[in-house]
Amino acid sequence: MSSNGNAAVKQGMDVKSLTLIGIMAAICCVLGPWQIPIGPVPISLQIIAVCLCSYVLGAKKGALAVLIYVLLGLVGLPVFAGAKSGGTALFGPTGGYIIGFIFMAFIGGLFIEKAGIKKIYMQIIGLVLGLLVCYLFGTIWFTVVNTKGINFTQALGYCVYPFIPFDIGKIVIAVILGNAVRQTLNKINA
Repeated sequence: MSSNGNAAVKQGMDVKSLTLIGIMAAICCVLGPWQIPIGPVPISLQIIAVCLCSYVLGAKKGALAVLIYVLLGLVGLPVFAGAKSGGTALFGPTGGYIIGFIFMAFIGGLFIEKAGIKKIYMQIIGLVLGLLVCYLFGTIWFTVVNTKGINFTQALGYCVYPFIPFDIGKIVIAVILGNAVRQTLNKINA
């Protein structure tokens, strides 16, 4: 194959990657605003979207798709939970969880890339570890930004413990959907 042919193949892969990154960022934007308000941190579909980014794109590209989602929310698109947007949402008490989604996508994507389709337990471990990092980042942020003097342990009680069962359920849903999407993409690429 000539050097022009190699460049065309590389360009085609880049276009495919950019397209998938854009699609996954859009999925985050569609699922992100849906929420059930039950306290300072709502139950939302953002975690499912972030996990799907990890499945479809892997670590780096998945984190990039989530970063694009975060930036779209920062510039004013109503894509965060409850259709919130802008600096007030991103730098407010729950903004650390939104930023934590970037790390969650990266960590989950690493495990998914290494585990492949057959090692579901490793995929789940990666997604749970990513979720724990998101919880940690978000809870630290919540305690720093919150003006009511809430300490880290209290913040865990408000922002993490009530959501663990829901978030584990979301991870299970994402594992089922993510593996189906990966298998479909593998067949298309074969």
